[in-house]
Amino acid sequence: MERELNRTNVSRGPDPGHRLMLLLVVLVVVLIIAQMKPWFRSLHDKGSAPRTVAPRGDLAQDERSTIELFGRVSPSVVYITNLAVQRSPFSFNATAIPQGTGSGFLWDEQGYVVTNFHVVQNAEALVVTLADQSTWDAQPVGAEPDKDLAVLKIDAPANLLRPIEVGTSGDLQVGQKVFAIGNPFGFDQTLTTGVISGLGREIESVTRRPIEGVIQTDAAINPGNSGGPLLDSAGRLIGINTMIVSPSGAYAGIGFAVPVDVVNRMVPQLIRNGRVSKAGLGIRPGEDYMVRQLGLEGVLVLEVTPGGAADKAGVLPMRRDARGRLIPGDIIVAIDDKPVKELNDLFRILDSYDVGDVIELRVRRPDGRADLEVTLQDLP
Repeated sequence: MERELNRTNVSRGPDPGHRLMLLLVVLVVVLIIAQMKPWFRSLHDKGSAPRTVAPRGDLAQDERSTIELFGRVSPSVVYITNLAVQRSPFSFNATAIPQGTGSGFLWDEQGYVVTNFHVVQNAEALVVTLADQSTWDAQPVGAEPDKDLAVLKIDAPANLLRPIEVGTSGDLQVGQKVFAIGNPFGFDQTLTTGVISGLGREIESVTRRPIEGVIQTDAAINPGNSGGPLLDSAGRLIGINTMIVSPSGAYAGIGFAVPVDVVNRMVPQLIRNGRVSKAGLGIRPGEDYMVRQLGLEGVLVLEVTPGGAADKAGVLPMRRDARGRLIPGDIIVAIDDKPVKELNDLFRILDSYDVGDVIELRVRRPDGRADLEVTLQDLP
């Protein structure tokens, strides 16, 4: 009897109710697909064509002005490649390897190009690319590292050289529109716009001397913009884009430009003499920490140039007495009643004088104070 029951259980087929349910599900799915076919077909329209272009109308006046400015000034902006020359140890072949790029602008029709000193620093060869994409070997003419300025020369025909128009930085106002043209990240002939965000800023040059009166702008300045022009709304040069402040090294809304009045004063000297005439004392100053260790303020004189301005005026350097003990040098505390509290104060004040000017130098000595008359010399 048990064997009979087992055989009966094994041979039993699907439940007729389940089979009917399965057929109904299949039928519903087929009906749904059949209903969706027209919907699928409606997604494709064989007669589809491009939309009619809506009339643009005239560009806004400020757009037209910007376009005109770029078209007029961009031929004056150049792309500078700083090259290092590598020589194979197994042959006399040399290969020029780019080690940096930057921007610059044409100063005149003789082929002089102005840029930042740090763009061309340590270059073994330099190449200037003009707006028409022609390339020219460039020769260094002169540099003023303290103001991050350099001048190059290319031998391009005059018809390719369109000098930039020079303005002034003496009447600039915060909020006025500015434009920067350069080659950020190697993308040549790039235009960015912004406003003057601040005036009278101070930045540090590659020589660690302060550059005063710097223009702050929010026009996008990125690596590669250095050395390019900052322009006013008339397309005139008002500054040379020099550096940015950014935790990442890329644009963060704060850029700085050396004012054009400094550029216009120094570039002719660089073209004439290869250097800028600078008034100085003829001393080697100590670092600020040296004076701080003495609990004082001012600039410590470590050395004086024999026969120089400070030497002739009686400024005393650091020295040793007959028993070999170190005697501190004079500490400069004022020039013409302008306080000198640190090294930057000394540089800043001297920058306002010319070679041959006579100043009153106040110094602190172990035995008191002295006021010395110094005729400023031309620094080498």
